[in-house]
Amino acid sequence: EGVHVLDLSRVQAGPSCAQLLAFLGADVIKVEDVDGGDRTRWEMAHIKGQDSVYFTIFNNNKRGITLDLKTQRGKELLTGLVKWADVVLENFSRGVMERLGFGYDRLREINPRVIHASIKCFGEWGPYSDYKGFEASAQAMGGLMAANGYPDGPPMQAPLGAGDSGTGLHMAIGILAALRQRDREGVGQHVEVAMQDGIVNLMR
Repeated sequence: EGVHVLDLSRVQAGPSCAQLLAFLGADVIKVEDVDGGDRTRWEMAHIKGQDSVYFTIFNNNKRGITLDLKTQRGKELLTGLVKWADVVLENFSRGVMERLGFGYDRLREINPRVIHASIKCFGEWGPYSDYKGFEASAQAMGGLMAANGYPDGPPMQAPLGAGDSGTGLHMAIGILAALRQRDREGVGQHVEVAMQDGIVNLMR
Protein backbone atom coordinates (compact mmCIF):
# COMPACT_ATOMS: atom_id res chain seq x y z
CA GLU A 1 0.00 0.00 0.00
CA GLY A 2 1.25 3.47 -0.86
CA VAL A 3 3.47 2.32 -3.76
CA HIS A 4 2.59 3.85 -7.14
CA VAL A 5 3.45 1.88 -10.28
CA LEU A 6 3.32 3.25 -13.81
CA ASP A 7 2.96 0.20 -16.08
CA LEU A 8 4.06 1.02 -19.62
CA SER A 9 4.56 -2.65 -20.44
CA ARG A 10 2.58 -4.91 -22.72
CA VAL A 11 1.82 -8.57 -23.48
CA GLN A 12 2.84 -10.70 -20.48
CA ALA A 13 6.27 -10.27 -18.85
CA GLY A 14 5.79 -6.69 -17.67
CA PRO A 15 2.03 -6.85 -17.08
CA SER A 16 2.40 -9.98 -14.92
CA CYS A 17 4.97 -8.13 -12.80
CA ALA A 18 2.75 -5.07 -12.35
CA GLN A 19 -0.20 -7.33 -11.55
CA LEU A 20 1.75 -9.06 -8.78
CA LEU A 21 2.61 -5.67 -7.28
CA ALA A 22 -1.07 -4.70 -7.50
CA PHE A 23 -2.07 -7.92 -5.73
CA LEU A 24 0.34 -6.91 -2.94
CA GLY A 25 -1.42 -3.55 -2.63
CA ALA A 26 0.33 -1.18 -5.05
CA ASP A 27 -1.69 1.38 -7.02
CA VAL A 28 -0.96 0.49 -10.66
CA ILE A 29 -1.83 2.62 -13.69
CA LYS A 30 -1.44 0.86 -17.02
CA VAL A 31 -0.48 3.23 -19.84
CA GLU A 32 -1.43 2.18 -23.38
CA ASP A 33 -0.99 3.82 -26.76
CA VAL A 34 -3.83 5.27 -28.81
CA ASP A 35 -3.46 2.72 -31.62
CA GLY A 36 -5.41 -0.08 -29.96
CA GLY A 37 -3.39 -0.41 -26.78
CA ASP A 38 -1.87 -3.64 -25.53
CA ARG A 39 -2.25 -6.09 -28.39
CA THR A 40 -3.42 -8.79 -25.99
CA ARG A 41 -6.71 -6.88 -25.77
CA TRP A 42 -7.66 -8.29 -29.18
CA GLU A 43 -5.33 -11.26 -29.60
CA MET A 44 -7.28 -14.45 -28.95
CA ALA A 45 -10.42 -12.44 -28.15
CA HIS A 46 -13.56 -14.59 -28.30
CA ILE A 47 -15.93 -11.69 -28.91
CA LYS A 48 -15.14 -8.85 -31.32
CA GLY A 49 -14.90 -5.52 -29.53
CA GLN A 50 -14.39 -7.03 -26.07
CA ASP A 51 -11.11 -7.46 -24.23
CA SER A 52 -9.73 -10.98 -24.41
CA VAL A 53 -9.42 -13.25 -21.40
CA TYR A 54 -5.68 -13.22 -22.19
CA PHE A 55 -5.62 -9.46 -21.52
CA THR A 56 -7.72 -9.55 -18.37
CA ILE A 57 -5.70 -12.39 -16.83
CA PHE A 58 -2.63 -10.14 -16.71
CA ASN A 59 -4.20 -6.71 -16.26
CA ASN A 60 -6.93 -6.99 -13.67
CA ASN A 61 -6.56 -4.91 -10.51
CA LYS A 62 -5.05 -1.98 -12.45
CA ARG A 63 -6.31 1.42 -13.51
CA GLY A 64 -5.80 2.43 -17.13
CA ILE A 65 -5.06 5.42 -19.34
CA THR A 66 -4.17 5.95 -23.01
CA LEU A 67 -1.47 8.43 -24.03
CA ASP A 68 0.00 9.41 -27.37
CA LEU A 69 3.66 9.67 -26.40
CA LYS A 70 4.55 11.03 -29.83
CA THR A 71 2.77 14.28 -29.00
CA GLN A 72 3.86 17.08 -26.68
CA ARG A 73 0.67 16.76 -24.65
CA GLY A 74 1.21 13.05 -24.19
CA LYS A 75 4.76 13.66 -23.00
CA GLU A 76 3.56 16.32 -20.56
CA LEU A 77 0.98 13.96 -19.08
CA LEU A 78 3.54 11.16 -18.76
CA THR A 79 5.95 13.57 -17.03
CA GLY A 80 3.26 14.29 -14.45
CA LEU A 81 2.68 10.57 -13.93
CA VAL A 82 6.43 9.97 -13.47
CA LYS A 83 6.41 12.56 -10.68
CA TRP A 84 3.60 10.54 -9.05
CA ALA A 85 5.25 7.15 -9.56
CA ASP A 86 7.54 5.12 -7.36
CA VAL A 87 8.13 2.64 -10.18
CA VAL A 88 8.11 3.03 -13.98
CA LEU A 89 7.91 -0.42 -15.57
CA GLU A 90 8.44 -1.01 -19.30
CA ASN A 91 9.37 -3.80 -21.69
CA PHE A 92 9.88 -1.84 -24.89
CA SER A 93 12.63 -2.79 -27.31
CA ARG A 94 16.05 -1.43 -26.47
CA GLY A 95 16.28 2.33 -27.10
CA VAL A 96 12.54 3.05 -27.30
CA MET A 97 12.37 4.84 -23.94
CA GLU A 98 15.31 7.04 -24.94
CA ARG A 99 13.70 7.89 -28.29
CA LEU A 100 10.51 8.86 -26.49
CA GLY A 101 12.57 11.14 -24.26
CA PHE A 102 12.08 9.06 -21.10
CA GLY A 103 15.29 7.09 -20.64
CA TYR A 104 16.48 6.56 -17.08
CA ASP A 105 18.53 9.76 -17.01
CA ARG A 106 15.41 11.77 -17.87
CA LEU A 107 13.19 9.80 -15.47
CA ARG A 108 15.70 10.51 -12.70
CA GLU A 109 15.63 14.23 -13.51
CA ILE A 110 11.84 14.25 -13.23
CA ASN A 111 11.76 12.14 -10.06
CA PRO A 112 15.05 11.25 -8.30
CA ARG A 113 13.25 8.62 -6.21
CA VAL A 114 11.80 6.72 -9.16
CA ILE A 115 12.75 3.12 -9.89
CA HIS A 116 13.01 2.40 -13.61
CA ALA A 117 12.24 -1.29 -14.13
CA SER A 118 13.20 -2.48 -17.61
CA ILE A 119 12.51 -5.91 -19.11
CA LYS A 120 14.21 -6.97 -22.34
CA CYS A 121 14.50 -10.44 -23.84
CA PHE A 122 18.29 -10.29 -23.97
CA GLY A 123 19.02 -7.33 -21.71
CA GLU A 124 20.42 -3.92 -22.55
CA TRP A 125 24.02 -4.88 -23.29
CA GLY A 126 25.82 -7.81 -24.89
CA PRO A 127 25.78 -9.41 -28.36
CA TYR A 128 22.01 -10.08 -28.48
CA SER A 129 20.78 -6.87 -26.86
CA ASP A 130 19.47 -5.42 -30.14
CA TYR A 131 17.37 -8.52 -30.86
CA LYS A 132 13.69 -8.53 -30.05
CA GLY A 133 12.25 -11.61 -28.42
CA PHE A 134 9.33 -13.12 -26.57
CA GLU A 135 8.56 -16.37 -24.71
CA ALA A 136 9.85 -18.76 -27.38
CA SER A 137 13.09 -16.79 -27.84
CA ALA A 138 13.78 -16.77 -24.09
CA GLN A 139 13.04 -20.48 -23.76
CA ALA A 140 15.28 -21.35 -26.69
CA MET A 141 18.23 -19.21 -25.63
CA GLY A 142 17.85 -19.88 -21.90
CA GLY A 143 17.91 -23.68 -22.26
CA LEU A 144 14.31 -24.62 -21.39
CA MET A 145 13.49 -25.97 -24.85
CA ALA A 146 16.47 -28.31 -24.67
CA ALA A 147 14.86 -29.95 -21.63
CA ASN A 148 11.54 -30.52 -23.39
CA GLY A 149 10.44 -32.70 -26.29
CA TYR A 150 11.01 -36.28 -27.40
CA PRO A 151 14.40 -38.06 -27.70
CA ASP A 152 14.08 -38.44 -31.47
CA GLY A 153 12.70 -34.94 -32.09
CA PRO A 154 13.76 -31.31 -31.90
CA PRO A 155 13.64 -29.16 -28.75
CA MET A 156 10.10 -27.97 -28.00
CA GLN A 157 8.65 -24.92 -26.31
CA ALA A 158 7.27 -25.72 -22.87
CA PRO A 159 3.59 -24.80 -22.46
CA LEU A 160 4.11 -22.50 -19.48
CA GLY A 161 5.06 -18.84 -19.31
CA ALA A 162 8.49 -19.38 -17.79
CA GLY A 163 9.98 -16.67 -19.98
CA ASP A 164 7.20 -14.14 -19.54
CA SER A 165 5.67 -14.72 -16.12
CA GLY A 166 9.00 -16.05 -14.80
CA THR A 167 10.59 -12.75 -15.79
CA GLY A 168 7.69 -10.91 -14.16
CA LEU A 169 8.44 -12.72 -10.90
CA HIS A 170 12.15 -11.90 -11.11
CA MET A 171 11.39 -8.25 -11.83
CA ALA A 172 8.90 -7.98 -8.97
CA ILE A 173 11.61 -9.24 -6.60
CA GLY A 174 14.09 -6.74 -8.05
CA ILE A 175 11.62 -3.89 -7.64
CA LEU A 176 10.90 -4.82 -4.03
CA ALA A 177 14.64 -4.84 -3.30
CA ALA A 178 15.05 -1.46 -5.02
CA LEU A 179 12.18 -0.01 -2.98
CA ARG A 180 13.81 -1.30 0.20
CA GLN A 181 17.11 0.33 -0.76
CA ARG A 182 15.34 3.57 -1.67
CA ASP A 183 13.66 3.61 1.74
CA ARG A 184 17.14 3.55 3.29
CA GLU A 185 19.02 5.85 0.91
CA GLY A 186 16.32 8.09 -0.57
CA VAL A 187 17.16 7.58 -4.26
CA GLY A 188 15.82 5.33 -6.97
CA GLN A 189 17.73 3.21 -9.45
CA HIS A 190 17.57 1.37 -12.75
CA VAL A 191 16.62 -2.31 -12.48
CA GLU A 192 16.95 -4.59 -15.51
CA VAL A 193 15.85 -8.18 -15.98
CA ALA A 194 16.58 -10.11 -19.18
CA MET A 195 14.08 -12.85 -20.02
CA GLN A 196 16.93 -15.13 -21.06
CA ASP A 197 18.57 -14.68 -17.65
CA GLY A 198 15.31 -15.46 -15.88
CA ILE A 199 15.07 -18.77 -17.77
CA VAL A 200 18.70 -19.60 -17.00
CA ASN A 201 18.03 -19.00 -13.29
CA LEU A 202 14.93 -21.20 -13.35
CA MET A 203 16.91 -23.93 -15.16
CA ARG A 204 19.27 -24.43 -12.20
